[in-house]
Amino acid sequence: MTTYETMPYHLETERLLLRPWHASDAAELRDLVAERGKGKLTVESVRDDIAEMLTATETNGIALLPIQRRKEGDFIGYCGLIIGRSTLEEPEIAYELFQRAHGNGYATEAARAVLDAAAATGRKRLWSTIGTWNTPSLRVIEKIGFERDRVVTEEKAGEIAWFTRSLP
Repeated sequence: MTTYETMPYHLETERLLLRPWHASDAAELRDLVAERGKGKLTVESVRDDIAEMLTATETNGIALLPIQRRKEGDFIGYCGLIIGRSTLEEPEIAYELFQRAHGNGYATEAARAVLDAAAATGRKRLWSTIGTWNTPSLRVIEKIGFERDRVVTEEKAGEIAWFTRSLP
């Protein structure tokens, strides 16, 4: 287990709510993942993935959280902290939104809330890894104060840019 505080699992911004996953999120998460163009998972397999995320959250004290627009109440993506290519001590910030939600500043707004939540855990640094082709995500990560550390080439993922940011 970690010596860090548990990340808050309910975050609110002016326009967004970030909250824990529910099994009822499975169909929408499946549709979001399908936008990547690599096929569509079954709702049952996505429910299993959600259960695994909830178990991991209980174990490691960090979370990837669904994003809902406050006014509309709709699921538009997720944002949070993951171990990913990094470590529990210095996790990665991750986010993904439906294409219909792009261009409205939602990813930046959600990521700023997650940065504050990460700082509240006592962590001193976060990472992000983003495919160099993913211009919208690269813009978000730079807006929230991350700096490019290096670029690597992975066999399956291609060129990946690593970013880092110190926390207050």
